[in-house]
Amino acid sequence: MNLQKINEFAINTILQAGRQIRESFSKELIIETKANANDLVTNIDRKIEQYFVEKIKELDPSHKILGEEGMGDRIATLDGPLWIIDPIDGTMNFIKQGRHFMITVGFFVDGVGKLGYLYDVMRDELISAIQGEGAFLNRQPLKKLNPLTIEKAIIGINSSWVIPNGKINHEKLVKLIKTVRGTRSYGSAAMEIALVVTGKLDAYLSMRLAPWDIAGGLVIANEVGAVATNLKGQPFNLLSQDTFLIANPSIHQVLLDQYIELIEEKQHSK
Repeated sequence: MNLQKINEFAINTILQAGRQIRESFSKELIIETKANANDLVTNIDRKIEQYFVEKIKELDPSHKILGEEGMGDRIATLDGPLWIIDPIDGTMNFIKQGRHFMITVGFFVDGVGKLGYLYDVMRDELISAIQGEGAFLNRQPLKKLNPLTIEKAIIGINSSWVIPNGKINHEKLVKLIKTVRGTRSYGSAAMEIALVVTGKLDAYLSMRLAPWDIAGGLVIANEVGAVATNLKGQPFNLLSQDTFLIANPSIHQVLLDQYIELIEEKQHSK
């Protein structure tokens, strides 16, 4: 398998998809809801995912595809070559703001991340990574993350988790917010992951993400030294939704040990 060839294919396909998204702003946008009123999808989400599916099947029909909008294959195993794609991560931002959304793509072989991509469409910034060969921002090498203390960290977190919620100990998260330098929330998991791997955020946590939200970011994280797990410190489940934490390696374990306590774990320990 020629990863360099597949990498060039992926970069060219992602950039072309980005151009199609930018051109879509002059056309009619059809908005629908999925699981709930805040879970939005547009005709552009579906169009771009279908574009990826067609291009990947042209490259190699044996490659499987797991996409948010269901245009690819039904996936029950991570065996073989697998593309995991979110055509627009941050659809609400795409609709409301026209920015702060990403294309995210991961390429895995037998469950091992080989290639990863996070593309900020409106800023035309593409973060890419090849397993074992480093990560790049618009083809320029990204440096490994510098160590820091929790007191100097900026954390990405949704404000809904710092009020009583029945899933995570919000009091510990309030303590975290009082300890760190600051917090941010952008409405796109891929964007927050991109900020962590480039050192602009120092950690990002979520109570529920899907494989397509984080697959591309996992490969990039490994290449810059970031640590990505679920909130139990275990590998993320790429076949279902899971909790998620990506952080600078100097604070990842600190966050798990001192500030993150899942309520289900607390109840089971009684």
